[in-house]
Amino acid sequence: MEIAFRFRLYLLTALILLGFGTLLQRLHKVQIEDQNKYRERVPSPRSVSVREPGVRGEIRDANGVVLARNSRQYEVTFNLDEIVNHYLSINDQAPMAEILRTERGMPRKGKKRDILRIVREVVLNRLEKEGLTKEFNPRTLEIHYATHGGMVPFSYRTDLSFEKFARFAALSQEIPGLSVGLKPQRQYPYNTLACHILGFTQNWMNGAIPPEARAKYRHYIGDEKGIAGIEATMDQYLVGIGGEKTVLKDEKGKTINMTDYIKPQSGADVILTIDSRAQFIVENTLRNAGRAAAVVMNVETGEVIAMASVPNYNPNSYIPPTLASKLKEYEDNICLPTMNRCIEGFDPGSTFKLATALAGARAGMANRSFSCDGYVQYGNHKAGCWLWNKQKGRHGALTLSEAIQVSCNPFFYRLANSVGPKAMAESFHLINLGRNTGIELPGEKPGSVIGTPLWKQKNPTVTITPVDIAFLAIGQGTNSATPLQLCAMVAAIANGGRYYQPRLVKKVVRGNQVIVPDEPKLNVNLLEKGVAADDLERIRRGMWMAVNKPGGTAGRVKMANIESAAKTGTAQSVDRGKYSNNSWTVSFAPYDQPKYAVCVLVIGGTSGGKVGGPLVNQIYQGLFALDAGQTIKVTPQNEYAGNTNKIDEIALPEDSITAIGAVPVEELTETADNITTDPNLPNPTNNNPTTPTLITPSNIDNDGTIPRAIPVIDP
Repeated sequence: MEIAFRFRLYLLTALILLGFGTLLQRLHKVQIEDQNKYRERVPSPRSVSVREPGVRGEIRDANGVVLARNSRQYEVTFNLDEIVNHYLSINDQAPMAEILRTERGMPRKGKKRDILRIVREVVLNRLEKEGLTKEFNPRTLEIHYATHGGMVPFSYRTDLSFEKFARFAALSQEIPGLSVGLKPQRQYPYNTLACHILGFTQNWMNGAIPPEARAKYRHYIGDEKGIAGIEATMDQYLVGIGGEKTVLKDEKGKTINMTDYIKPQSGADVILTIDSRAQFIVENTLRNAGRAAAVVMNVETGEVIAMASVPNYNPNSYIPPTLASKLKEYEDNICLPTMNRCIEGFDPGSTFKLATALAGARAGMANRSFSCDGYVQYGNHKAGCWLWNKQKGRHGALTLSEAIQVSCNPFFYRLANSVGPKAMAESFHLINLGRNTGIELPGEKPGSVIGTPLWKQKNPTVTITPVDIAFLAIGQGTNSATPLQLCAMVAAIANGGRYYQPRLVKKVVRGNQVIVPDEPKLNVNLLEKGVAADDLERIRRGMWMAVNKPGGTAGRVKMANIESAAKTGTAQSVDRGKYSNNSWTVSFAPYDQPKYAVCVLVIGGTSGGKVGGPLVNQIYQGLFALDAGQTIKVTPQNEYAGNTNKIDEIALPEDSITAIGAVPVEELTETADNITTDPNLPNPTNNNPTTPTLITPSNIDNDGTIPRAIPVIDP
């Protein structure tokens, strides 16, 4: 009897202890683990911490003209957690919506909280009565809630007038979860001007929130990010320092007041080297062509004064609210308006003869003469000069300056092969041909030069032949270069041999603090690398002769009162599967005291002299007008869609031709029907011997270069 009594006593004690333990566990969950949830349901005010994005720094030109700034934008946001909590405070449970999800590859039916219905009942119905609703994508709201809940406010409207902003502000005191505020919005006041330099930004995409931010804030808004151009490469400086505010809310989620506020701070300002007036001149000059690029540099500092590519785009199109139709228009345009052709690689044609001349100078051969007998024999094949192909003519013995003036191919074939493949590659590499220049832009292409380290890395087993070197000497074959690279090369020739790294960023400042100083970077002095000053002058003199002496190929660059020097080139290429040409003109001026180096490329241009020359002339006229104190008003620019037209010649207005004393159209220039080569000449850079190639008499270079061999494409 006593044993049974003790057993019942022990059992009762165990049950009491078990119940007490369960009670303690429940109290721990309620008071500790779920305290935030129940605290929100307690009818008393509570503080909510909010992280605001920093203010992005401005981008200005060298004279202080603002090219990228922030405009004030009114924004309406929903805090979805607050809206849901308010709904649950007056309803027993949340409405549910049926969903179909996939588990282990099998479809499964399920349910989720119907956030759209909740938002409609708490917020949207009231806004509709006030006439303040706007269409939006419900799916976006659902994804946002599933991903972020109330941590990240849902952006509902950013298109408010001040009147509507005031009405929303009043309603935010009554409607739970509804907030209004001011938000900086990126803006490009000159529309397309310098678009390929500036790039654009993208609003914060509700991406990853730092763990420390999750612990600190109830609401978090990140910073917009640079996606292209200077906006991308200088993003670390441009991005601002975020602000913090603490808001007191009542038991229904309505704002009582703000108890603490640290204002967002601005990021640093990026000052560019470009002059917006020069940029304006260059961009409008290029509209004479369908697809083109141009670079203008200060030969004494490496500063890029202007860099333009057409067609173009409006970076404001990427700023919300974005229009999908506009972005698709850019995407569908076969002229590729978002491409910055200034840093893309193209067949350089005869402009590479300048690099070959520098290689010859380093090898001590700049004072040698080579004979043009009309062609150079490679095995059973003849690579002809344009004069030979036109009238069986020969240039005879030429100096380096004369060869540059008349763009004689056989001279440079012989010079390059006398220098040899190793020394040729080293000289080209020395002036950043075949590798990136380091300009502060994303996506710069290195081009391709046979024998350079990058080329060897991609072609470890290819043997370089004399024909390869001949092609390299005149900028054909698989060799390529960017307009920026060629402009920087000409700048070094112009200033006496100093190769400065091209740069777009002059300095970066935050208030009075200089973060990135204004310091030109001298990469190499060619006079210290084997180029004699007299030999460099021979190259400069040849470029002067190309502009100013009869028989020169760059006569249309000539101006009346300012002497210039130039080299033209036209390279055979393929454009959308069809044979085409790219025309080039590189130049510097004034000749005696050089200030500017200019490079112009025209896609589909059939003559460097007749197409590129007039464009360089017009650019010079604008630049020197600025130097003379003429006022040029820079205005917002409209988009230019470009075209794929073939261009045989660009004619200047009559008054401009008279003013610059342009040479007559009948001048002696190499044209598309002047240069041919043996149709059986093999492609020396074809790494796939099973791929047939074709070179025909119609595939010629306007400035004396043999065409690049192009794979025959089966129909």
